[in-house]
Amino acid sequence: MTKPVLVTSAAGGRQGKTGRHVSEMLLKRGVAVRAFVRTVDERADRLRALGAEIFQGDFLDIRSVQQAAKGVSAVYFAYPVQDGLMDATAAMALAAREAGVSRLVNLVMLQSSPDAPTPRMRQNYLSEQVFEWANIGAVHLRATVFYENLGAMARQSLPAQGAVRLPWGGENTVLPMVSAEDVARVAVGLLMSPELVPGTAYPLIGATISLKEIIATFGRVLAKDIRYEEISDEQWKAFAASRGYNEHAIAHLSSLWKALRSAAINPGDARYGISETIERIGGAKPKPFEAFVREGQDEFLAKAS
Repeated sequence: MTKPVLVTSAAGGRQGKTGRHVSEMLLKRGVAVRAFVRTVDERADRLRALGAEIFQGDFLDIRSVQQAAKGVSAVYFAYPVQDGLMDATAAMALAAREAGVSRLVNLVMLQSSPDAPTPRMRQNYLSEQVFEWANIGAVHLRATVFYENLGAMARQSLPAQGAVRLPWGGENTVLPMVSAEDVARVAVGLLMSPELVPGTAYPLIGATISLKEIIATFGRVLAKDIRYEEISDEQWKAFAASRGYNEHAIAHLSSLWKALRSAAINPGDARYGISETIERIGGAKPKPFEAFVREGQDEFLAKAS
């Protein structure tokens, strides 16, 4: 690729930092990156030091997005879990079409349909349709719950209570999960693939594990007595609001927790099996949850001590 790849949310946010991972992985491969960031700070400075072109802009400002897309070959689109997805989608679809973009990798959630259980997932479905109508070679990464999101939520209660406090039901609740790095590796593989079928959706599940296994993994790796404490949806909403989660994210996650509790997922269900796409396109086997916890154990221990 001689033209740069436009990577949105490149600085990294609360939901997994896939944009940052994609930027760094592309740069390591010698691919030019235009990093779309909201604010120029130390995160943007780090990307600049690695060789990225930094573009400070606004997802919701069409002129800004048009300027960002000029002269790029492809786009990685990852919009944070907050209001504005449809406006940002329309702006990017128009800008990418005007710029002659022939490939866009769109990050959405595992369930993307008109009757999906959360408002964000239903918006994701509409976002997919808009990108396909734009005829810009869009494909869709349908990723499940990130390890990183669980890790962030666990750290919020481990220090004071030595517990993971979430409204996830009993210990037999099963969750499909994935590492943000695995999602980024697949995105990079698709951005660089010589052949791509527009409109293709790629489900991304790296592990399907029970809440009991999750808690046991934390305890084993951290060598601490970690327990799970179930809280109500209202308690979680109040706690999330106190931690700075926006209303859109709280509405999405609250609906997601209810859906996971009621889904009664069977780990043997093929719909929730490990996605072979992660290794085939991403180039490595999915990261196990225990490996994720071990990589971050110093931080977990520091906060839980």
